[in-house]
Amino acid sequence: MSPMTSQPMPNGKVTYAAGGPLALLTLTNPPANGYSYEMMRDLDEAVLRARFDDAVQVLVLAGAGEKFFCAGADIAMLDAVTPTFKYAFCLHANETLLRLEHTPKLVIAALGGHCVGGGLEIALAADLRFARKGSGKCGLPEISLGVLPGTGGTQRLARVVGKSKAIELMAGGELFDYETAERLGLVNRILDAKDEAEFLAQVLELARGYCTPKKAAMGVGHIKRAVQTGLELPLEAGLALERELQAKLFASADAKEGIAAFVEKRPAHFQGR
Repeated sequence: MSPMTSQPMPNGKVTYAAGGPLALLTLTNPPANGYSYEMMRDLDEAVLRARFDDAVQVLVLAGAGEKFFCAGADIAMLDAVTPTFKYAFCLHANETLLRLEHTPKLVIAALGGHCVGGGLEIALAADLRFARKGSGKCGLPEISLGVLPGTGGTQRLARVVGKSKAIELMAGGELFDYETAERLGLVNRILDAKDEAEFLAQVLELARGYCTPKKAAMGVGHIKRAVQTGLELPLEAGLALERELQAKLFASADAKEGIAAFVEKRPAHFQGR
């Protein structure tokens, strides 16, 4: 297992660590990891760094500390800036989270502590969400401020839980525990860990399960792209996208290895190419 080396991004609001096939992006803005334009700039750059690193196969997104994954946007910052800045801020946040969805590498959100408001909106842009049991609550309570979830929440939540349930959750604004989130389909798995360090170690170990040599990481990434993009298209266009991605995979070394291993009745050893 390769050790992970970490360094802060330029604005110091995200810490980037990489080792072997994993990149760990940690939101770092105590006490609640509330996000600002500076954090989104750091996250944007961190996603691009992981995207262009051929060694990275899976991205893990976490929050620093025990109590919060992310408590959403920095409200004091929003109170101080102009409406024009608020609009540009939301637009850039939308573009940054789309980078997570467009990157052909699996993204896992490690939800340790509370994940509310814009924090949940960030997590919804990940492909999988794992939560630490008993560590906090989640939800989209923006209605209490007289606004709507404006970093993709209205769109992504509805795509996960359906229109009616999404409206109920956002119009009510209540927070709920991770067990409820799992029942709603917002969380894929709840992990029982004594603290944040153990939880993150568990998430990283699960993340390695989607990497080579056991998994064809290119295939995992293409499955992600087929779903993330294909569901936004008419069925016929989605099927066309699926065929194009499948053609690329059929031409890959990993597909040749996987098919050969099946025929020869042996475990496949994938290389991610």
